[in-house]
Amino acid sequence: MKKKIPEFTSEAEERKFWQENDSSEYMDWSDAENVVFSKLKPSTRKISIRLPESMIEDLKVLANKKDVPYQSLLKIFLSERIDSEMRY
Repeated sequence: MKKKIPEFTSEAEERKFWQENDSSEYMDWSDAENVVFSKLKPSTRKISIRLPESMIEDLKVLANKKDVPYQSLLKIFLSERIDSEMRY
């Protein structure tokens, strides 16, 4: 018999729980199916960040070479680095 999933008071609490616990102890994944949420967009939040002007100009040059907006390129760079760091 699988363990009972506790009640969570917030998404942060639930996230912390699943980071620290093995989901296979709480649910049977043998019948799971892959699902694609093609129209799902992650929620975003606006932040302010101060960067040296030279860094922003370099970012704009790189973005222009890749034909993407510089803010999108910055998000890509951040995402790649976060993924890399999370693997350790």
